[in-house]
Amino acid sequence: MTRLIKGVAKAAGPKLLIGGALGAVALLVSSYLDRGRDLRSVSAEAAPTRPTTSNPPVERSRAQPMAFDPHALVVKSVLPVPQPFRHGDYVWDESRAPAAGSVIITVDLKAQTLSAFRAGHEIGAAVILYGADDKPSPVGAFPITQKDADHVSNLYNAPMPYMLRLTNDGVAIHGSNVKWGNATHGCIGVPTAFARKLFSAVKLGDLVIVTNGKMLDTSDARRNG
Repeated sequence: MTRLIKGVAKAAGPKLLIGGALGAVALLVSSYLDRGRDLRSVSAEAAPTRPTTSNPPVERSRAQPMAFDPHALVVKSVLPVPQPFRHGDYVWDESRAPAAGSVIITVDLKAQTLSAFRAGHEIGAAVILYGADDKPSPVGAFPITQKDADHVSNLYNAPMPYMLRLTNDGVAIHGSNVKWGNATHGCIGVPTAFARKLFSAVKLGDLVIVTNGKMLDTSDARRNG
């Protein structure tokens, strides 16, 4: 579902095009991407009720995010990033987190980053692609309702490796060629190697919270590494 946005104007530093109802807008970023944190107060320890056969996660459209408790999350530790994040970069280290448990994923569209937390400990973070056309990535909380390692989009006939479905109208997290100038039709694209690790770490019902610039308070978090 990744497509190349053409016609980028010449300017110092890379650009990403951010989509909206009125069309794509050019956003000039510095020579690197700052790794952001969404949700000033959400708890990575909190998670939606674990789905069962009789209680599967409810499918939602991009216009129907679920309610969540914005005061539930406590970030206990974050991963070190040895250098500024660039397109295609990611970090992954589960060694400081419990071996099992629910995962909460936070996505900050403005900072263009995704973080995964298990029991409050960050286990992975990556630079993302996101919607930059008439189908921007939705903001809100969405449970993972389907996992498919070899998914192919029936809308665009495009591979979506390690797909984690968020909505019933075409929004998912999946492996992509994350490079400057690429965008999606609303999905969250992450490096494919990172998508493989994320796919293995999450379960159906784990929560994905997408914001556009709201930052997590990590002032009390331990820096791993």
